[in-house]
Amino acid sequence: MTGPVSEAPGSPSGARSTLVTDIGELVTCAGEGSAEEALGIRQEAALVVADGRIVWLGAAADAPAADQRVRLGGRCVVPGFVDSHTHLVFAGDRSAEFAARMTGERYDGGGIATTVAATRGASEDELRTLLRGRLAELRAQGTTTVEIKSGYGLDVATEARLLTLAREVTHETTFLGGHVIPPEFRSDRAAYVALVTGPMLGAGAPLARWIDVFCEPASPHAFDADEARAILTAGIAAGLLPRVHGNQLGPGPGVRLAVDLGAASVDHCTFLSDADVDALAGSDTVATLLPGVEFSTRMPYPDARRLLAAGVTVALATDCNPGTCYTSSMPFVLALAVRELRMSPAEALLAATRNAATSLRRTDIGRIAVGSRADLAVLDAPTHLHLAYRPGVPLATAVDL
Repeated sequence: MTGPVSEAPGSPSGARSTLVTDIGELVTCAGEGSAEEALGIRQEAALVVADGRIVWLGAAADAPAADQRVRLGGRCVVPGFVDSHTHLVFAGDRSAEFAARMTGERYDGGGIATTVAATRGASEDELRTLLRGRLAELRAQGTTTVEIKSGYGLDVATEARLLTLAREVTHETTFLGGHVIPPEFRSDRAAYVALVTGPMLGAGAPLARWIDVFCEPASPHAFDADEARAILTAGIAAGLLPRVHGNQLGPGPGVRLAVDLGAASVDHCTFLSDADVDALAGSDTVATLLPGVEFSTRMPYPDARRLLAAGVTVALATDCNPGTCYTSSMPFVLALAVRELRMSPAEALLAATRNAATSLRRTDIGRIAVGSRADLAVLDAPTHLHLAYRPGVPLATAVDL
């Protein structure tokens, strides 16, 4: 296999259309039927990109002329990964906390306060530099769309600052003032909920598309069902779309709350009752699994097979954050899903692309089809199976066209 080769004979600089050809396997994720069928795999295919969109897709032999041509040397092409759950804007380091967990300390959400203190103390330029470095990591591993949450400010000014920075790099910004109760409000939780649903939301809503909350009664630092509902309904009233962190540390009300409020996604879903699974199966709420968290905390993995058997739409994301999963690699998450969640390679790839796009209520990403964004990841491999077959090997990268 050879690397991509760009050819533009006679084309002026800044050509508008690009023919992508010499593709080993084109995985469109635009099919129907079983997971394997839904991958929509095409052989000897090519596509044309113009103005950031796919304008033609078909057999390479039938490809139209374009201003320039990119030959991929027999590499596999998949939709760019959609990382629908990240916490990328933060300062500080929690590697010592990770080491403590590896020797038996249990995670309960308390370490978030450490990151809050470091983030509040960092300058805007420092945070911007850190954010852009992490984004470069994601893109170097095939991610082309990323959702970014606030939640490491937990005061009005810092939450707005984090969302402002996130908006510089993505449209998928999430107000997460309801991450945990900060130390200064531990003795008056109601006052903090009032702050989140009042002045903090007022500052954050114009900068966000989504609202999220950590609904986890098993943690003394997170929010119970009533607190979480108050935060989410206030966000919905302000024009934001709901998402939920739920059922991560133990059984709880997060999934049912998400379904009740029509949330696009409920994330973690580690401890689910039969009623939770039935509720998800009867709804449009996506169950987004974050197996990198379980890898990094030694908590039980979620039961993906149970969800899939019930007909629930399952997505995958990194949850890239400094405390419980400091990975920016969607290929690593995909490999974990195949090995530890017992998902098939096809199910995992769909979960990291098309289904993750669904969790963001998007149809223009996560698949390769005419009209879709030209968000492509190229694998240094002949087939998508290598994503799970060769874990830890840097095979994927986003393509700049």
